[in-house]
Amino acid sequence: MISVVILGAGNVAHHLYKAFVSSEHVNVKQWYNRNISAITSFKDEVKITDDVSQLVEADIYIIAVSDDGIAELSQKLPFEDRFIVHTSGSVSAYDLDMKNRRGVFYPLQTFSKSANIDFSQVPVCIETLMRKDHALLKSLAESITQITKRINSDQRAALHLAAVFVNNFTNQLYRVAHEITESQGAEFDLLKPLILETALKIQDLSPFKAQTGPAKRNDKKTIKRHLKLLDNEHHKDLYKLLTASIKNTHDQYKL
Repeated sequence: MISVVILGAGNVAHHLYKAFVSSEHVNVKQWYNRNISAITSFKDEVKITDDVSQLVEADIYIIAVSDDGIAELSQKLPFEDRFIVHTSGSVSAYDLDMKNRRGVFYPLQTFSKSANIDFSQVPVCIETLMRKDHALLKSLAESITQITKRINSDQRAALHLAAVFVNNFTNQLYRVAHEITESQGAEFDLLKPLILETALKIQDLSPFKAQTGPAKRNDKKTIKRHLKLLDNEHHKDLYKLLTASIKNTHDQYKL
């Protein structure tokens, strides 16, 4: 059984805790957070602390805090030559204090505390600076998910950047669509089957082949009509930008 200590109490930390305690192969020995009130509700399930000097010995220490706090927390750890990983998509493993063995345990998913996640379907990308630590980290990942991948720092940074496009930016476009429907008293919920179908389609097709719409077919009349309907200049700018991007992409491949 792999013993772990979780450091942090954000969205990722909460979901990792749930996944680990559901695994027969992981023992969460302790949960640390500098504001202990954030994890007090778990005190009857796991040993909790807000004092790094009281951290117990474990196989892996998982730092699941904001990107800006990773290096500082790793420096405060009062021990050496133990295995420390963080969960960030954009922070280097080298940002962890070199007094300990270092790695990355990156679950590639969007997390909200109130949303249930099937962790078995969450890709976990792993990276270790020492070869001897890889097997242990891989075993930890495989204890909670069916999808594990060994990647390097450049690949992880690219995935994190791409995730911003497919998740954060797409969600903002949902918000814009919500504003557009609200402005005319239409129901945003009617778009939800389309949203699901769009996501399902790229399970079998590349995003390039899945593209449809007026920009791809260069339907100038529809594009002009849409722009006329948009009163919000910000929405109009987004429409123009994305239309140009789609046209530029697909114009390259026209004979």
